[in-house]
Amino acid sequence: MTPPRAVEARAAWLLLATFLVAVAGLIYELIAATLSSYLLGDSVRQFSLVIGIFLSAMGVGAWLSRFVSDAFSGFVWAQILLGIVGGFLAPVLFLNYAWMGQVALPLYGALIAIGILSGMEIPLIARVLEQIGALKFRFENVLSVDYIGALVASLAFPLLVIPYLGLMSASLAFGGLNLAVAGLSLLVFREWATRVQVAVWAVAFVATLGALWQSERLVSVAEAELFEDDVILSEATSYQQITVTRYRDRVRLFLDHSIQFDSLDEHRYHEPLVHPAMALAPRARDILILGGGDGMAAREVLRYPEVQSVTLVDLDPRVTQLFRDHPDLSKLNDNALSDPRVTVVNEDAWRFLERETQIYDVVIIDLPDPKSIALSRLYTKQFYGLLAERLSGQGVFVTQAGSPFFARQAFWSVAETIESSRNPQRPGRGLQAVPYRSYVPSFGEWGFVLATFEPLTDRRIELPDGLSYLDDDVWRAAQIFDGDTDRVDAEPNTLQSHALMGYYLDGWDYWFR
Repeated sequence: MTPPRAVEARAAWLLLATFLVAVAGLIYELIAATLSSYLLGDSVRQFSLVIGIFLSAMGVGAWLSRFVSDAFSGFVWAQILLGIVGGFLAPVLFLNYAWMGQVALPLYGALIAIGILSGMEIPLIARVLEQIGALKFRFENVLSVDYIGALVASLAFPLLVIPYLGLMSASLAFGGLNLAVAGLSLLVFREWATRVQVAVWAVAFVATLGALWQSERLVSVAEAELFEDDVILSEATSYQQITVTRYRDRVRLFLDHSIQFDSLDEHRYHEPLVHPAMALAPRARDILILGGGDGMAAREVLRYPEVQSVTLVDLDPRVTQLFRDHPDLSKLNDNALSDPRVTVVNEDAWRFLERETQIYDVVIIDLPDPKSIALSRLYTKQFYGLLAERLSGQGVFVTQAGSPFFARQAFWSVAETIESSRNPQRPGRGLQAVPYRSYVPSFGEWGFVLATFEPLTDRRIELPDGLSYLDDDVWRAAQIFDGDTDRVDAEPNTLQSHALMGYYLDGWDYWFR
C-alpha cells in the first residue's frame, strides 16, 4: 500500500501537471489561431473557427477517454503525442505553407488532434487521482487548476510568449513542456511505466529539444521559401509579425506576411496619399498621421516648410523604433522620425482621438486594410465623426481606401461612409469626399479618399519640388475612374454592420482564392 505522504505528493504532482498541460493546450490553440490569421487572413473568421474546432475536439476527447482502460498510461501517451503534434505545429505549418502553399488541411487536422488529446487529459488525471487513493481529491479542484492554467496562458501569450519566443520557438517550447510532464509522470509513477513509453518519450524529447535549438534556422528556411528576397529582419511583436526583405537596394516591409511597401515603387503610394491633402489645405502647420509607422508619410509631410508639428500615431512601438533607429530603414524615410518636429505616439488611433484635444490642419490616415473588425472600426462613420472633431475649420483628411479594382465595393464603401459621416461644420449633412487612385505595381490599382467639410471649388494643387511621380496632370487623371473601377452601390461602414470588412474579403477572395 502506498504511504499517505507518497499519495499526497503524487496528488500534488498531478494537480501541478493539470496546470502545466492547461497552459500548453491553450498556447497551442492561440498559436493555431494566430497562424491561421497570418496565413489565411480574416482574423475574426479564423479565430472563431479555431476556437470552435478546438473546443468540439476537446469534447470528443473527453468522451473517448472512457474507452482508455489504463488511465495513467493513457495520460502519458496523450502528453507524448501532444508534445509531438503541438510542438511541431508551427514548424510544420510554416514549412508546408512555404513549400506547398497549403495550410488549412494540416492546420485543422493538427488542431483536431490536439483538441482530442487535450480533452482526454482531465478525465484521465481524475481517474489516476482516484486510483492512487487521493481521498481529499475533488473533481472541481482539478477543473479550477485547469482554468487557472488557461488564464495564465492567455495573459502570457501576447505579453511574453510572442515577443520573446516567436511562434516557431513557442510551439516547440510548449511541446517540450508536454513532454516534460510525461517524463516527470513516468518518474513519479515509475512502477507503472513501460520501456516502450520511456523509449518513445526519450526520442520525442531529444527531437523536440534539437528542433528548439535549431528553431532560428527553421525560421530562416521557412522565410527563405516564403519571401523572394533575403530576409534582413524578422520579429514577432505583441501586435504582428514584422519582416523586412532586401534585394540589392530594394527593401520591402511585410506585416503578418502582407506587403506594406516596396522601396522601388512606394513613392507612387505615399505621394498621392500625402500631397493632395497637404496642397489643398489652406493651412498646413499641425499635421496628424494615423498609422504610417514606417515614416514614409511623415517624410512627404516634412517637404512643406510651413509644417510646425507632426504627430504620428502607430500602435506598434517596435515598428516606429525600427524605422527611426535601424540605419537601413531610417534612410528610407530620410530620418523623418528623428526630426524634432515629429512626435511619435504608440497608441490605438481611436483611443488617441478620444483623449486628444489638439486641432489639426491635415490628418493622413495610413492604416492597414480593413480585413478584421479591429481594423474595420477605424473606417466607420463613428470613427470619421470623431476625427472630424479634431480638424480645423478648413481642415482636410485623407485615408488610404484599398483597391478600387480588386475590392471595388469596399473602396466605394469607404467613400460612402465618409459622405454619410457627421459634419460638425454643416449639421445634418455629411462630409465631402474626393475619391482618387494611383497605380502601384506592388499592389495594383490603389485608391484614396480625401475629405473636407465644404465642397472644393478648386482642385488644382501646387506641389513641392523633388517629387518622383505626382504632378497636377497626374492628380487630375487620378480622379477619373474607368468601367472596372467606377462607383458602385455600397453600404456605409458602421460599428454595427462592418459592411466594409465583408466587401473587402469578398473582393480579394474573388480574385485570389
